[in-house]
Amino acid sequence: MASNQGNEQGKGAGSSQKAGESGSAKGPAKRGFAAMNEEQQREIASKGGQAAHQKGTAHEFDSEEARRAGQKGGEAVSRNREHMAEIGRKGGESRQSAQRANENRSSTAGRSGGSGRQGGKDEDDKG
Repeated sequence: MASNQGNEQGKGAGSSQKAGESGSAKGPAKRGFAAMNEEQQREIASKGGQAAHQKGTAHEFDSEEARRAGQKGGEAVSRNREHMAEIGRKGGESRQSAQRANENRSSTAGRSGGSGRQGGKDEDDKG
């Protein structure tokens, strides 16, 4: 009996170790399809899609249905005010930086290009 208890204790220690690993902040260990890498998942999903098309049960969006689906998605996203504010901020920052870059280019081009142009005009006037 002592040997059985030792085995049970060993099993208990092993299972508690596994439970400790899976009980981390990430949650329980992934199994099956979820445990596969992304490439394997895509390959299996692709086979399923191909089979559905061959069988004739696959759903295909027409342009109108796709438009409605996209519209619903856009409406859902636009309800999130924080997200929309973030998008607006990024757009404003991007526009501001683009304007600054254009101003810097034009002021630099005006300084160097101005003297070059004048030299060109003088040469034209001489000839």
